[in-house]
Amino acid sequence: MIDVKKILAKYSEELNGPMDAFLPPEKPDNLMAATVQYPRAGGKRMRPAMVLAAAGAVNGDKKKAMPLAVAIEYIHNFTLIHDDYMDGDEKRRGMDTIHMKYGGPTAILAGDALFAKAFEVIAHLDVPDNVMREVLKVVTRAVWDLARGQQMDVNNENGEEVTMDEYIETIRLKTSVLFAAGAAGGALVGGASKDTVNAVHEYAMLLGVAFQMFDDVLGLVGDPVKLGKSVGNDIRKGKSTVMVTHALKNINDPEIMKEFRSILGKSGASEDDIGKVRKIMEDTGSIEFAISMAEGYTKRAIEKLSCLGPGEDKDFMIALAEYAMKRDV
Repeated sequence: MIDVKKILAKYSEELNGPMDAFLPPEKPDNLMAATVQYPRAGGKRMRPAMVLAAAGAVNGDKKKAMPLAVAIEYIHNFTLIHDDYMDGDEKRRGMDTIHMKYGGPTAILAGDALFAKAFEVIAHLDVPDNVMREVLKVVTRAVWDLARGQQMDVNNENGEEVTMDEYIETIRLKTSVLFAAGAAGGALVGGASKDTVNAVHEYAMLLGVAFQMFDDVLGLVGDPVKLGKSVGNDIRKGKSTVMVTHALKNINDPEIMKEFRSILGKSGASEDDIGKVRKIMEDTGSIEFAISMAEGYTKRAIEKLSCLGPGEDKDFMIALAEYAMKRDV
């Protein structure tokens, strides 16, 4: 059995030094403090771990992929800062969010700073020019798509219903693309063929969809202490997640539907309100449906890795896909 948490912790420890080294103390102090808060807070660091594992899985030098791993994590943290500000979230990893602690303008600038620093770090990659161009293409395209997905996610609020396909496209862009950029980028640095890079990219895209679907489930039924944030916020924002879309199609009682719709998109929904929605979704099988759908994406993701030869890094990538569906935080 692969101990995913142990390997992620190992990668995280290896990342600490390089991540700090690329963020030296500068002025102004408040911007620097805001900029380093999330990168130094740790987290699962699945995305940079995927960069390093993908490089190793194609028989490349994982040390050469470290700058890209750092850059991908900076980009991820930049998106978290901006997401928290846009969503009005007050807690992240058990701490005050950047905009709550330092104010909205500083939060925006801290995100911008991390985004810029990421590309400075990519410039440290020791790869041929043609590989550097491909890495830049895949990373910049991911950030572009991520912005599109984030706007689609914002549009998918206030009870506006979307189809299942529209929602999956949203999370593919919002979540999957950065996983995929990391995996494909790591494979590129590792010297993989175009077909292998494409397969690894698709693996991570599918994994990302599964990850976000299960994240939505945790956002409704998870432990807020373990999550480090409150649960039920997607309901308060009226987002049409897989669970919501399924429930709206499968609630047969008009009174229950009326109650469900009255809470969906209610920004001041109480814990009792969220509990009622959770019970309705349990009764309609919507939570179980979302989990089953995410498991299907996980299975397809693992199948994409058949192009890789046997090895510890491939085993870890398979286990990482499975872990995305087993985590409780």
